[in-house]
Amino acid sequence: MAKQPKGPSLVGKRTVNVAGRKTSVSVEETFWNEFKKIAATKGVRASRLVSMIDNERQDTNLSSAIRLFVLEYYRGKSDG
Repeated sequence: MAKQPKGPSLVGKRTVNVAGRKTSVSVEETFWNEFKKIAATKGVRASRLVSMIDNERQDTNLSSAIRLFVLEYYRGKSDG
């Protein structure tokens, strides 16, 4: 079993605006950086992309939905 890294957490808590309300998400720095790159590629602000994900998510919390979005985005790029 792999050891967990010691030191500061790689998960960052961010406040985002979703449908006019503030909420917080806890997402690893790597995922958040990739998420911002995807938003820029799509020509939208990260907050707008968070709102879009929030509208489409079903049985998961928003932080997990963001991680899954990033994963699916890159899976789709590798398929084609």
